[in-house]
Amino acid sequence: MSERSESTTGRAAAPKVTAESEVAEICRDLIRIDTSNYGDGSGPGERKAAEYVAEQLAEFGLEPQIFESAKGRASTVVRIEGEDRSRPGLLIHGHTDVVPANAADWTYDPFAGEIADGCVWGRGAVDMKDMDAMTLAVVRDRLRTGRKPPRDLVLAFLADEEAGGTYGARFLVDKHPGLFEGVTEAIGEVGGFSFTVNDRARLYLIETAEKGMHWMRLTVEGRAGHGSMENDDNAITELCEAVARLGRHQFPLRITKTVRAFLDELSDALGVELDPENMDETLRVLGGIAKMIGTTLRNTAQPTMLGAGYKVNVIPGQATAHVDGRFLPGYEEEFLAELDSVLGPRVKRESVHSDRAIETSFDGALVEAMQTALRAEDPIARAVPYCLSGGTDAKSFQDLGIRCFGFAPLQLPPELDFAGMFHGVDERVPVDGLKFGVRVLDRFIDAC
Repeated sequence: MSERSESTTGRAAAPKVTAESEVAEICRDLIRIDTSNYGDGSGPGERKAAEYVAEQLAEFGLEPQIFESAKGRASTVVRIEGEDRSRPGLLIHGHTDVVPANAADWTYDPFAGEIADGCVWGRGAVDMKDMDAMTLAVVRDRLRTGRKPPRDLVLAFLADEEAGGTYGARFLVDKHPGLFEGVTEAIGEVGGFSFTVNDRARLYLIETAEKGMHWMRLTVEGRAGHGSMENDDNAITELCEAVARLGRHQFPLRITKTVRAFLDELSDALGVELDPENMDETLRVLGGIAKMIGTTLRNTAQPTMLGAGYKVNVIPGQATAHVDGRFLPGYEEEFLAELDSVLGPRVKRESVHSDRAIETSFDGALVEAMQTALRAEDPIARAVPYCLSGGTDAKSFQDLGIRCFGFAPLQLPPELDFAGMFHGVDERVPVDGLKFGVRVLDRFIDAC
């Protein structure tokens, strides 16, 4: 043996790079790119994140495209050829923008991407740079090892989801629909996370439905005047009374097809019959995810902003408010009629942004692939459908006839308030959860 060979063998071999070994680092890198979306175009935009994603993919020979819908508002898309190109393609989509964060409220700087206490901390850790990182890590590993997917994959890392997707998914669907030619199914965010029922059953919630949205502006016109004088036509008074009625109003219970299926699965896992008319007890059983499930039982309308006046001694002639309205699949007309009834005739309602509710059935080969991949990594896994109280870019992709699911697999510790992480303070994702996710996602791609 030569001296050179002895020297080489005497050194420790470099650790093998795998999806599991690099997923937390990729997640951290993405978090460190501030992509705060304020909804008014004042944020830094997603361009740096789009370029980072493109570099990660180009390193292994792909040719990703960056689409900029407005200055800084960029999305990255790439197609990966599958073994059987005659089969319909699968879309894996995620967004790179995040809601803003105030560093003073956090344990760690929300844009530092700290890895501590077994978690990656930062804004976007669960919404949704975790799934972006898992997708990148899995695809990079498959390219590194020469493993083609069974069918074409289209990867889309999107701008502007947190403000309705106008500059991201909606822009691509309207202006570049050819990117998604032949795609019939998709997976995206807010699904595939675990809820531990007991030591015999762990449910993984797959999003098959989303509430629709009506973000709206409410306006009341009144009689302007001096603040020292009586005024029986005060716009602020009229508006505040209407907003208070709406804020305290409870819409009626409506059990949709998806929610009924979720309750049936939960009843079976618990071994008890859950009464949909007694949802207080059902929500108690759900613990931390009750806040996600509870808001899918009714339409909701939450006042979020108020505006009026310009001087303390002047009664303004106009007052405005903004409301975040969400309606269940099949209940849009009922929602709007009830909303107007609660507000009353003096309130003018205008749409700021609206999007439909969506729902698909929980069946088919793609669902079976999810269940198979989860079970392979967690023997007590059980995939179940649920309805998301918010909305995702799936709303845009459904316009292309794409059947959409929320499937960003994570196995979570039972004590973690996962629902509270979304848009919350100290958002974080367990590193072990990310590693579990890449294993499941890799198996899912093989099986789909």
